[in-house]
Amino acid sequence: MKGIVAFSALALGALAQSAPAQTAPPALVLRGATVIDGVSAAPMAGVTVVVSGGKIERIATGNVPVLAGAQVLDLNGKYLLPGLIDGHVHLGGMDQARRALLSGVTTARSAASGFTADIGLRDLARMGYVDAPELLAAGYHVRPDPAEALFLDDPTLGDLRAGEIRGPEALRRVVRALIKRGVNQIKVNATERAGTPQTDPRKQLYSEAELRVIVEEAAAAGIPVMAHAHGDEGARAAVAAGVRSIEHGTFLSDATLIMMAQKGTFLAPTIAVVGDLAEPGGDYDNAGLQIRGRFMLWRVRDTAARALKAGVKVVAATDTGYGPGSVVRMSHEMEELVGVGMSPLQAIQAATVVAAEMLQVGDRTGHISQGFEADLIVVDRNPLEDIRAMQDVLLVINNGKVVLNRLTW
Repeated sequence: MKGIVAFSALALGALAQSAPAQTAPPALVLRGATVIDGVSAAPMAGVTVVVSGGKIERIATGNVPVLAGAQVLDLNGKYLLPGLIDGHVHLGGMDQARRALLSGVTTARSAASGFTADIGLRDLARMGYVDAPELLAAGYHVRPDPAEALFLDDPTLGDLRAGEIRGPEALRRVVRALIKRGVNQIKVNATERAGTPQTDPRKQLYSEAELRVIVEEAAAAGIPVMAHAHGDEGARAAVAAGVRSIEHGTFLSDATLIMMAQKGTFLAPTIAVVGDLAEPGGDYDNAGLQIRGRFMLWRVRDTAARALKAGVKVVAATDTGYGPGSVVRMSHEMEELVGVGMSPLQAIQAATVVAAEMLQVGDRTGHISQGFEADLIVVDRNPLEDIRAMQDVLLVINNGKVVLNRLTW
């Protein structure tokens, strides 16, 4: 199974006692694949991929002996790619996680959820109880006015309800509480939100000094920090403080983008969800937000284009909860990235190998390679010629297990 970091000793012991015996999926042979491995510039035709024990055992051309008892799937030239990595999700339930998985997302970075549901989803999946993407959990946002659920989940923080959470002592306490709870990264709001009518996404919430406290406290536990930031001042402070990524970055200046490129700070622009903000329905449905979204959409597209030119590492991310009314998927974000200047291959890499680098899991997932985890998807047409082919996923394999098979439909 996929490795997950940042567990307390108590949590690890409890999981070890309660985890069911893992039944490895049967060996799997994928024949006649056209492989887009996430690294090579051109597809490789006529490939056979052998999966065993949840990992890619062999990649070969020509005749390959079939393992006894193996499941054999003939792809007939269809395109085999790495499973997608969604760099920014809000998964709060099993149905949501299932929708993400069936869309081709086999790994995802949570940007917080209510009542630390992302931690529960992560653990249910790794214990074998549910089919879900590997989820790197954040628990709650670190922000001046946290959700009530933070205090219900950890009553020892109850005294912080009296005012806004600011200053080194309060911020360290919240970060330590989240680390104790078992998160994989810290999510901080460096600016206000865009998706709520009463907030102004340009407004800075924390100073560089406060953000540095958060980064240093998390770093002591080996945990990176992701910073929600639309406005330039808040984003620049977060980059200077050492966060690993900026989420959204709608109004970033060239100076901030240059700093990001120099420091190796990633950008998850989440363009497609801004389009959702601008239209009725979906995750957002508010007249004021539609007005805001129409203005923000061209700005975030411009920022992403300038980020590419500046050499910033850009990753694909949806910023959706994959709820029953959600209309954004990773394929839509990849199409947006092509629209701002990426080649189709670069857009695929933004959703696979580059995202794996950001999540620090690139040594085991993110591209198709022998010994890597068998997280794989299949599409019918060549996405290197038309990225829209990524909208129609026919096969999803998660940790070597077939969770969706539409090959013969």
